[in-house]
Amino acid sequence: MLDSATTQVIEPVPPQPPARRPRGRLWLLISGLLTLLLAASALVAIEPLRDPLPAPTVTRTLPASMVIPGRAPKVPWPKSGQAALSVEGLGSLGTSGGNEPVPIASVAKVMTAYVILTEHPLGRGEHGPKLTVSAAQAAAYPAELARGESLVAVAAGAVFTERQALQAVLLPSANNMARILAAWDAGSIEAFVAKMNDTAAELGMTNTHYTDPSGLDPGSVSTAVDQVILARKAMKLPAFAEIVAQKKATLPVAGTVKNYNSLVGRDGVVGIKTGSTDEAGGCLVFASVVKVGGRRITVVGAVLGQPGANTPVQLDRVFRATRPLVRTAAAAITVHPVVRAGDQVATVQGPLDTGTTIHAAEDLTVVGWPGMQVRLDMDIPVVPTLLPAEAAHGQVSAVSGETAPVSAPLRTGVRLEPPSTWDRIRAHR
Repeated sequence: MLDSATTQVIEPVPPQPPARRPRGRLWLLISGLLTLLLAASALVAIEPLRDPLPAPTVTRTLPASMVIPGRAPKVPWPKSGQAALSVEGLGSLGTSGGNEPVPIASVAKVMTAYVILTEHPLGRGEHGPKLTVSAAQAAAYPAELARGESLVAVAAGAVFTERQALQAVLLPSANNMARILAAWDAGSIEAFVAKMNDTAAELGMTNTHYTDPSGLDPGSVSTAVDQVILARKAMKLPAFAEIVAQKKATLPVAGTVKNYNSLVGRDGVVGIKTGSTDEAGGCLVFASVVKVGGRRITVVGAVLGQPGANTPVQLDRVFRATRPLVRTAAAAITVHPVVRAGDQVATVQGPLDTGTTIHAAEDLTVVGWPGMQVRLDMDIPVVPTLLPAEAAHGQVSAVSGETAPVSAPLRTGVRLEPPSTWDRIRAHR
């Protein structure tokens, strides 16, 4: 039996608790990796947003020029002599008969009047300075009359205003008054003729030469083209345009005189000057006014060298050759649309396939005739990335001949807006 005093009690040893896993450290590691991944993704997403959007580009679809459609006018040119026809501000309707200098008879007086009025300008209705007929000038009248010249009666000491003297030159085509005016202006006929030729050179009348202020001398020669150049300049002088449009005038000594140009007042004709000699035949420089689209347009032409046995026949033939030209020009000049409202004139390409169009907001019209070349220009401001639909944006203009441009506004098509953030991110992938 064992002794109780010596009995040894052995206490049970509890088991060791299991080791704790490092959950906190693992979570921190995972969280860090996720943060890095998200940051990298954010950088990838933000990267394309850092770059500025490219500006929209505009591509023109409208041609730089066009020809007015239709059949070009057929001008009924005279069968003989020379002719030229021009529309002020628009250009030439053509010429016929070549460009060789020929005698021009009293058409030379257009230059005489032009030189006088450029050196002694007159306003509308003004009479200007006075000139007195000398005894020698009056004494020459009987001999001039015997030669069959075109004249106005004068007397020694008779006083004419500048306007009256010009009326005598331009209406009944007075040779003697052309010489009187020349001497009054330049001191001598020779000095005045030099002024006439200098002026012709300044105006670019390369095939023109004057030998006298009246045109009686067949040495005064020109062409239809050159005379149209001069007539266009002369008709810009108010006093000249007033005088040549008159059918008659009252002068000292001579009384009432009539305009030799019987076309004045018919078919819109407002001048300018007749001429006739055996060497020159029947000649006429003319101007007419056509009303088109609310505008007054001047047609200027010249017909030279129409045959005939005497002045009445020559003038009748030149008038008959001129009337069809005037009427043809009047019928040819009309209003033509060159761009219609709604016509596309340009496309706009924005970033990432965004875009719109630009079109005419209203009709753009010009005055002219079929076959005429028209220049088309556009002024389109820089296009922003955001542009509403049907927004006014620029203008289109057209130029026909030498006229000032006419314009019409432009508008956008569909709304132009920048691509969304998501579209930019997707496009970068």
